[in-house]
Amino acid sequence: MNITIRFLTEPFRRTGSVRDLNTAFDDTMTLGERLADRVAAIGGSWGFITAFCLFLVGWSVLNTIILGARAFDPFPFIFLNLMLSMLAALQAPIIMMSQNRQAAKDRLEARMDYETNLRAEAQINRLLEEVAAIRAELSCGARVRQRA
Repeated sequence: MNITIRFLTEPFRRTGSVRDLNTAFDDTMTLGERLADRVAAIGGSWGFITAFCLFLVGWSVLNTIILGARAFDPFPFIFLNLMLSMLAALQAPIIMMSQNRQAAKDRLEARMDYETNLRAEAQINRLLEEVAAIRAELSCGARVRQRA
């Protein structure tokens, strides 16, 4: 209904400039949403994956080869498993929050695209009506000249 009202009242409204969806959406983000986006961006990067793999290899080498019998987390690496589980338990919901926010942004973008398409269609129809009126006027003028 709201889109229909906008469609019908569009010729009577004056719109200054087109607003940037990304800027408009980013301006309304809370600190938690910005933090979730950063965690998702860092956690999903090759740099993080590489650094994390190096950390895991370093942990393993430190607790097996370097420290040997005095290792603070011997071979089954139970403490490391606990830390990884806690990291996954925290990181997964944060990434899901970021994905939900991105999905909301995508829905807003789709709605704005739809409204833009409606405005473009209305403008095209108005132009077609004007072209038809000009053609009709020209054809009437040509008939009057032929009779004279």
